[in-house]
Amino acid sequence: MNVLLTGATGFVGKGLLEYLSQNHSVTVALRTAKTGFQCSTYSIGEMDGYADWSHALYGQQVVIHAAARAHIMKDECSDPLEEYRRVNVSGTINLAKQAASAGVKRFIYISSIKVNGESTISSAPFKADDIPAPEDAYGISKFEAENALFKLASQTGMEVVVIRPPLIYGPHVKGNLANIIGLIDRGVPLPLGQTNNLRSFVALDNLVDLVSTCLDHPEAANQVFLVSDGKDLSTTDLIKKLAIAKGRAIRLFSVPESVLVGLLTLLGRKVIAQRLFGSLQVDIAKTRELLDWEPTVSVDEGFKRCFFED
Repeated sequence: MNVLLTGATGFVGKGLLEYLSQNHSVTVALRTAKTGFQCSTYSIGEMDGYADWSHALYGQQVVIHAAARAHIMKDECSDPLEEYRRVNVSGTINLAKQAASAGVKRFIYISSIKVNGESTISSAPFKADDIPAPEDAYGISKFEAENALFKLASQTGMEVVVIRPPLIYGPHVKGNLANIIGLIDRGVPLPLGQTNNLRSFVALDNLVDLVSTCLDHPEAANQVFLVSDGKDLSTTDLIKKLAIAKGRAIRLFSVPESVLVGLLTLLGRKVIAQRLFGSLQVDIAKTRELLDWEPTVSVDEGFKRCFFED
């Protein structure tokens, strides 16, 4: 199968390229030319609403769009929503329209669980067909892109598949999880010995396997799928499992959650408090049932693989 992949230099894109290249003819689209790829590459320039994709799309059957303006914790842009829209909405639809005109059969869009919202309450995980409720600029831009893609699908017949992952982890993961790993590695005692939240995660290998399944599965056409490892963890359990996978001593002590939330809020870190103590669970029943798909990697194995290349 001929596949065009965007975002191949990113965390998710690298995993997709490595996996898909084993069985498919993958072409990579890049903002700027880079060496070292063992496949065809095209330099597109800025991936906005004006990019010309014609040469990269020639002969492609499937597009996997993993490139995006990623979520930024401290966005210093004067108008973050407009900047997200420029890349994540206008850039995505520009690519999709050209893909449809070029005869591409299926467009797989790597979206975000932020389209569903920022948190869940006990025993009410997000489902794929819930009414979306994005709260920040990044989530709004992803939701708008999804809507535009499904509208385009109805107009052109090109199939669209949307995948919304929660936090993705694997070798060389960045962001908050990398910060936690760094603290564990340095043996820093953490006051998170008894948290009561539950969060869903997805190993990069599991996400890549689902994308591969969606390349040609007939039931994937024009659907939204949530993905996870199928086992949710509290922040305390997350730290314990990471420490075990890393081979480090677990240094945890307990401080009342209300105290920590209050302190972080006073320090202007309310978002960090929500991620440490809030819940965000996803229900992958639709993914399992419609695609006959199961996570191929367990949580414990996934965390071990984070450190294979250390």
